[in-house]
Amino acid sequence: MTVRTRVELPSDTAETRRVHMAAFPGPEEADLVDALRRDPAFLPDLSVVAVDARGVVIGHALLTRLKIGNGRGLALAPVAVAPEWQRKGIGTLVVRAALDAAEQAGEKLVVVLGDPAYYARFGFGPAARHGVSGPFPVDGAYFQTLQLPGYDGTPKGVCRYPTPFAAV
Repeated sequence: MTVRTRVELPSDTAETRRVHMAAFPGPEEADLVDALRRDPAFLPDLSVVAVDARGVVIGHALLTRLKIGNGRGLALAPVAVAPEWQRKGIGTLVVRAALDAAEQAGEKLVVVLGDPAYYARFGFGPAARHGVSGPFPVDGAYFQTLQLPGYDGTPKGVCRYPTPFAAV
């Protein structure tokens, strides 16, 4: 199995959408990715794809800018893997690549709303431990943060997601 990760290219847009449409029951996540690409929160170098040996997009992880209190961080969402590639480590591969890119960019904090058992493998833990909360009521175990090496205890506060997230 030859799979590699790289920054998503503009020419990958249709393939990335295909992956999200296949991975989720409806178009919401694919539409979210499309809307985020048009939003000022989009950071092109933090949109990462996994491609197979033929160069076909098989996975995608997106990190976008969000506000946390008076500071800033990143939101990890959405993450998708083509169904035929699921449970083969592609999700882990593409998320790790996106997080590595964020670290290299000097980012400090990433938030995710997701399964604690899955995201713990990357070092995510309850956001409340670091004074970070979400803008919506969820079980505290599901709203998580990852402190990157540059983390200095800030930012803290309530997260404000980019506008396109309101449609999901």
